[in-house]
Amino acid sequence: MLDDDASPPQRLCASAELQERGKAVSFDVIQWREPVRAFALRFDGQAVAYLNRCAHVPTEMDWQEGEFLDGDRRYIMCSIHGAVYEPLSGLCVMGPCTRGRLTKIAVTERDGEVYWHPTRDTKPAFQD
Repeated sequence: MLDDDASPPQRLCASAELQERGKAVSFDVIQWREPVRAFALRFDGQAVAYLNRCAHVPTEMDWQEGEFLDGDRRYIMCSIHGAVYEPLSGLCVMGPCTRGRLTKIAVTERDGEVYWHPTRDTKPAFQD
């Protein structure tokens, strides 16, 4: 859901940069006044974005920069403890993240560009 009190949509990348089930685009946000990494990827044709924080333990999840999907490229997997998430919903489906979910960041695409939508709790990294 979009937040009327938040900043305007922020350009993230060109739509073509998010290849289907490929490498994610990482970006910085401020959540509750703390810097946090986030990522966007394309799965089943949809651009999705989440905070780069495992629901099990709040650590960054990528294996290498931008690599979040498991070997079969079917799930987002935390490289630290093996928590497994459904890419479109962020819901934990296996591992130590039981009933947890990733923190979703709203994204939209228009005119060949991907934008993320800040909220009251998640702002662009350059804002106070």
